[in-house]
Amino acid sequence: MKLCILDNDILEGALAATYTSFGAMFIRLFEEAGAQWTTEVFNTQLGQYPASFDPYDAVLLTGSGADSFSDDAWVVELRRQVTGLLLARKKMVGVCFGHQLIALCMGAPVGRAPQGWGAGRMVYDWHRTDLPYCEDRAEIALLASHQDQVFALPPGATLVASSAFCPVAAFTVADEVFCIQPHPEFDEAFSRHLLDKRSHILGPDIHSAGHDSLHQGHEGAHIARMVVAFLENPASAN
Repeated sequence: MKLCILDNDILEGALAATYTSFGAMFIRLFEEAGAQWTTEVFNTQLGQYPASFDPYDAVLLTGSGADSFSDDAWVVELRRQVTGLLLARKKMVGVCFGHQLIALCMGAPVGRAPQGWGAGRMVYDWHRTDLPYCEDRAEIALLASHQDQVFALPPGATLVASSAFCPVAAFTVADEVFCIQPHPEFDEAFSRHLLDKRSHILGPDIHSAGHDSLHQGHEGAHIARMVVAFLENPASAN
């Protein structure tokens, strides 16, 4: 299988030295889940896209510090590209910003969450036990970092995960699109860095609770196995 990763952020400093990029984090995550794929990474903030998406079996959109509804030129172009991919029924995965942007392109409302930042380890109710490796799953714990949310399911989507804090935490569209708000590619150190970086925004209570939550572990590896199986399952014919 050939995967195209549209990397929507640029890591700097210590994060770049340790993790390289969001694209590199996803490559490692999927390799650890057993994927044996050819993967190419393009940075959308730098205007990088493949000449054609036709050679790729699937496209993944990473997170970003930007807003999916921004008028920044690179975000506008990304929405244009994703709208075309949706029309072509290309298999796609969206994570955090990618989740929000795909939902927005499908017509869902997206914006600042009135309840504020989601940060640290969060637990979500799981609604699709028919997905791979999810037969006995009722909930899942993942690492999150976001101030925007998808407020309602896009037309034609099925709810996969939710919580009181984040009602649309994950959704699918048939066997073509899987989108999720939290970050399966994060590890505790990455999440801790973001909590500390935003401590002045989060406030002491959310910052402290986020730090404490990281000791409980997360299930990013489980989501990775599920996504690998989801992408490797042939999509329905157009």
